[in-house]
Amino acid sequence: MGEKILNNKKNGMAVLLLSVLFYLEAVFGSIVGGITGNPFLIAISCVYLGVGWIFWLGLKVLKPQEALVLTLFGNYVGTIKEPGFYFVNPFCTAVNPAAKTRLNQSGDVNDGPKSLPAFLKGTAGASAEAEFTSKKISLKIMTLNNNRQKINDCLGNPVEIGIAVMWRVTDTAKAVFNVDNYKEYLSLQCDSALRNIVRLYPYDVAPNVDTTGDGVADDGSLRGSSDIVAERIRTEIQQKVENAGLEILEARITYLAYAPEIAAVMLQRQQASAIIDARKMIVDGAVGMVEMALERLNENHTVDLDEERKAAMVSNLLVVLCGNHDAQPIVNTGSLY
Repeated sequence: MGEKILNNKKNGMAVLLLSVLFYLEAVFGSIVGGITGNPFLIAISCVYLGVGWIFWLGLKVLKPQEALVLTLFGNYVGTIKEPGFYFVNPFCTAVNPAAKTRLNQSGDVNDGPKSLPAFLKGTAGASAEAEFTSKKISLKIMTLNNNRQKINDCLGNPVEIGIAVMWRVTDTAKAVFNVDNYKEYLSLQCDSALRNIVRLYPYDVAPNVDTTGDGVADDGSLRGSSDIVAERIRTEIQQKVENAGLEILEARITYLAYAPEIAAVMLQRQQASAIIDARKMIVDGAVGMVEMALERLNENHTVDLDEERKAAMVSNLLVVLCGNHDAQPIVNTGSLY
């Protein structure tokens, strides 16, 4: 079903003024009819006073970035999108099945009152609250902060991940008539797309893992390729919500961590890997410094050392340079040999 825009209904102010004028004339006519004893004038005035308010049901006010989807006796009439004061068929009904649904951190339109008037509370409270709920559809860019999910990555490690999705309604007819509740539909598709993409990546870079599907191992990971992962999530969500008239502008990973049951073990693993990398760097630097020291001694002929003394010197320098604590020097006051 395609969207049909109504742009020729901005007659709200004129209808309001005319209806008020007719009400004044009806009041004046009833008074004149009562004075003159004209029953026909009294009857017409009373009838209009009783039913003239029906025209006010067709008055609709829209602010910027709001829309109303109108139906008449079950048939789709059209959508009002432009801000203004409109007059439509008083028997038209605004439709928004997601009017009561509030997504987490989503700037939904909510023009209904915070609480019902006292005279509406009681037995008819539920039905009155349903009537007071705004049927306007927001066209603003809104944010869905999806709940954190526990998902297994491609290596089977459970990770917790959360995403924020920026979205908006582009086709109000599809959003209202193609799905039951477009907000709940969006939230469900976000969960599904998140699971489908996350299970393709390891949390951290792992060998022999293909994350792109081209059959070649790569360095993709949830932690190191967050922008690529987020774009793939956005693309998949967009494909799923296209028939609901929604546009996904952006998706961002807001939270990423190992699940609590393995977080401590993975932290130890990361620490061990970091320690090993640091040790490798220290050893490489120490070996280079020892080689440089031996070369300088040989060039300047400062000290002539045999192979055994060179080995002892290398051993001592490596112990000093690679040790965790500061070395305690020992001064040799005797002969070198």
